[in-house]
Amino acid sequence: MSKGNGKTEARFQEDKDLKRADLESELPAPEGGEEAAAVAAKAADIGALGAASETETLKAERDALLDRLARLQAEFDNARKRAVREQQDFREFAAADVIKNILPILDSFERALKAGGDSSDFRNGIELIYRQFQDALQKIGVQAIAAVGQAFDPRVHEAIEMVDTAEVPDHHVLDELQRGYKYKERLLRPAMVRVARNSRG
Repeated sequence: MSKGNGKTEARFQEDKDLKRADLESELPAPEGGEEAAAVAAKAADIGALGAASETETLKAERDALLDRLARLQAEFDNARKRAVREQQDFREFAAADVIKNILPILDSFERALKAGGDSSDFRNGIELIYRQFQDALQKIGVQAIAAVGQAFDPRVHEAIEMVDTAEVPDHHVLDELQRGYKYKERLLRPAMVRVARNSRG
């Protein structure tokens, strides 16, 4: 009877030892578990830092692209305005060249009118053509420069001769040899004039 009980107790103790060994094998080692947790935490921190760094990089790239887009839009707008301005300048200069070709004809009419003639019909015809030329030039923006009796202005007058006289004040235009013209405030040619020299002012 006691012999059988001894075997039973031995088997019970053996089973108990086996279960403890199995349980210990299933549980992680204390020191190894702490190291694994530390490594995992560090990896998580690195991952978070990497994500934050990538976000900042993307934001910087976005800001750079937006700035470049704004600059390109500004350059395009400036180029468009410059093209419009250049086209306007080209049209005005083209018209100015045409006007310069017309002016000698106008000069011829003026000389013919000054010379006079025996036929009143001829003179009336010349005067009509002259007025038509004047009207046509005024419609496109051509203006004659005032000269006779005006103070000499080197910006619009070209002095051909200085004349001693008391008829007009000193440094005033005495006579106009060739009329000057402006086109939309742009000087086409200065008026050729004789200027008074009057010491008495």
